[in-house]
Amino acid sequence: MTAVKTIVKDRVFQIAAAFAILSLFLARPRIADINFTTLWSLLAMMTIIQIFEYLHVLDFLAYRLTSGAHSARQLTWFFVMLSFVAAMFLTNDMAVLTFMPLYLRVAKKMDLPQIVPATAIAIAANLGSAMTPFGNPHNIFLMTKFHISLLDFLLWVLPLLVIAIIFLIGLTLTVKPKKIPVVPVQDLRINPRLTTITCLVAVLVFVAVFGVLPAWVAAIAAVLYALLLDRKILAHVDYGIICTFVCFFIIVSDIQQVPAVVSTLHTLEHDPISVYLTGIATSQIMSNVPATVLVAQFTHHVAALFYGTNVGGLGTTIASLCNLLAFKQFRAHASSDVKSKFFVPFTVINFIALFIIGGVGLLAVIYFS
Repeated sequence: MTAVKTIVKDRVFQIAAAFAILSLFLARPRIADINFTTLWSLLAMMTIIQIFEYLHVLDFLAYRLTSGAHSARQLTWFFVMLSFVAAMFLTNDMAVLTFMPLYLRVAKKMDLPQIVPATAIAIAANLGSAMTPFGNPHNIFLMTKFHISLLDFLLWVLPLLVIAIIFLIGLTLTVKPKKIPVVPVQDLRINPRLTTITCLVAVLVFVAVFGVLPAWVAAIAAVLYALLLDRKILAHVDYGIICTFVCFFIIVSDIQQVPAVVSTLHTLEHDPISVYLTGIATSQIMSNVPATVLVAQFTHHVAALFYGTNVGGLGTTIASLCNLLAFKQFRAHASSDVKSKFFVPFTVINFIALFIIGGVGLLAVIYFS
């Protein structure tokens, strides 16, 4: 019942479901348009994320690695890098939900800056998740739909990785190096044996994304392992994102049966640069996950779509679910005197990131096309 209530209360799912119902007036969805491999992969990944949460792995790493920070700038850098790396493996949403509250708790106690560090943590999560095939749901979708090789993926990621690190370093340097006492380490412990087993199951999910194993095998392995650990883990799995993807598939299936829509999208996506710009633009108004599912049906320029929707997660507050979660976390955990001041600098810095990193993305699209 907890899982059902969570799905029903998921605002993104509510919106997607409403549009899916409306799209039924246009056409009837085709079962062939529902990518079940993506759904199995998402179930596996969401389950693994909750197992790591259950084992307190991210909390342990955060407190251990930041305990040696001696300045506000250094502490910000530690949290930004934690967010960046964690998002590679456990999604940008999980990184923001874990590290932004942790940082804000410390910042309030020590009277440290909150707006720029919190924004940097969110941007790092968005960028980090783009670096792996399973860092975010739309990368999983692209991998399973277009059967992208690991080598191609790594080549596409390289320019984004370089500019992301440069940008995050520059953003972190804007934080004043105010001296702080050593951050106390909380008495957190993890189970090495269970953490190792979880990592091995995560490897199964990884190889399944590349088609080495059927995606349903990895999903069943992850679910069975969660049941063995504690069946309550499954109650906290984000089934909402899976149901939301089903809605996206239904919407896109119906839309692509409307000749006028198909003609318009084909016109917008006749070359890699237009696909790239379409991916960015649609992400700004409908979030990068549904934008990926929609645009993918009308193009074979996969690299351009990869860059467009991953870079497109920067920008507006709704460009990615990660941005919405970051805004919500800041409102919930920041000091009362800065809560109302977050939106404008968060948006401005995001658009600066979109412009800079988007420029590199455009060059990459031209190179790989």
